[in-house]
Amino acid sequence: MWMARIWKLLKTAGRDGLVLLHALRDPHTPRGLKMGIVALGLYVLSPIDLVPDILMLFGWADDFAVLMFGIPFLARRLPDAVRARAEEGVDRWMARWRASGRV
Repeated sequence: MWMARIWKLLKTAGRDGLVLLHALRDPHTPRGLKMGIVALGLYVLSPIDLVPDILMLFGWADDFAVLMFGIPFLARRLPDAVRARAEEGVDRWMARWRASGRV
């Protein structure tokens, strides 16, 4: 159950979500942005939500909404140099997956 939820959220997050994960590891990412990225991840994975996940569609809708607004909000605030390095890292990672035939 929880693996299906994580998989669905990762597919929803898209490329900007991967860029944020790479930016989280960059030492030049501002501390406030790092805290925002971690807070976003913790909220989505946390069992405590605004709308409980027991209410299937509505419970996942709040997670989806937080991701759809939070990821672009944080990604737009990344410094240009950090974003460029993070996108380069995502490109390398995706090329590795394509080369191995996993995608």
